[in-house]
Amino acid sequence: MPTIEGAPAHGTVAHLLPQTYKRMVAEWLEEDTPSFDYGGFVVGESMAEARLLGKSKGILAGVPFFNEVFKQLDCTVDWHHPEGAPITPITHLATVRGPVRHLLLGERVALNTLARCSGIATASSSLLSLLRSAGYPNTLAGTRKTTPGFRLVEKYGMLVGGCDAHRHDLSAMTMLKDNHVWASGGITKAVRAAKAAGGFSVKTEVECQTLDEAIEAADAGAEVVMLDNFTGDGVKEAAKKLKERYGSSLLVEVSGGLTESNVEGYVCKDVDVISTSSIHQGVKHVDFSLKIVPKMKGGEGDESGEV
Repeated sequence: MPTIEGAPAHGTVAHLLPQTYKRMVAEWLEEDTPSFDYGGFVVGESMAEARLLGKSKGILAGVPFFNEVFKQLDCTVDWHHPEGAPITPITHLATVRGPVRHLLLGERVALNTLARCSGIATASSSLLSLLRSAGYPNTLAGTRKTTPGFRLVEKYGMLVGGCDAHRHDLSAMTMLKDNHVWASGGITKAVRAAKAAGGFSVKTEVECQTLDEAIEAADAGAEVVMLDNFTGDGVKEAAKKLKERYGSSLLVEVSGGLTESNVEGYVCKDVDVISTSSIHQGVKHVDFSLKIVPKMKGGEGDESGEV
């Protein structure tokens, strides 16, 4: 199971999940079979075995969600590869056992979730590797540009891929964007109001378009400034000046259209966080399939273990 850098050795990403994810899985299953299960009627409830196959390259992620789908359907899952493992097509990743009707009830829900989560983990890992190769030692984070109702899965995929999930919702840190600033009458007023509301335990971040805006935000009490849509050279110059003035007491984040094709130009030691939606928005899914093992003439399944 993947772990988080700097966390205790016994901790895994799966340990972060709230119990509410089980209710979310139940809702997915209800959505997929809102009334009669016609296909399930055809196959019945004899015991069967199915193999989860990884059919394209990527990073395996989303195991707890896959497990919970089949747990709620009275099936068991035996994993042959750990979460976070690289997938080389075609790999027999897991074996699922249970009533054949139940295997088919969970198939599409489980595969869709695994494919999306693994795709995000793969994109996250790829961009992080690129940055590490370019000499960037600090944090790569996602954004809040996630799918409503599916955020937990997408954030989980970022973590399995080795990235920071950034804030999860509006209640996690206060981020003041251009609309907040304009609506409140300026950066200083917005920051002071945010600090009054959030108290000592909630950090405040301000999206800034210029170095002067970043300085104003930091002077007003913001703990994080985001240099938004700067050029690579502009980031390096602004981040250096901010660190010279505020030191480690101020975190400098860089964001705005960053992808594998341009992110290396923003790498510098004075940037604490690089954030991008490119690791989770519109990423390619990893391809999986679930294949029921055919019964042999004697009524036994093929136990060869080959795909």
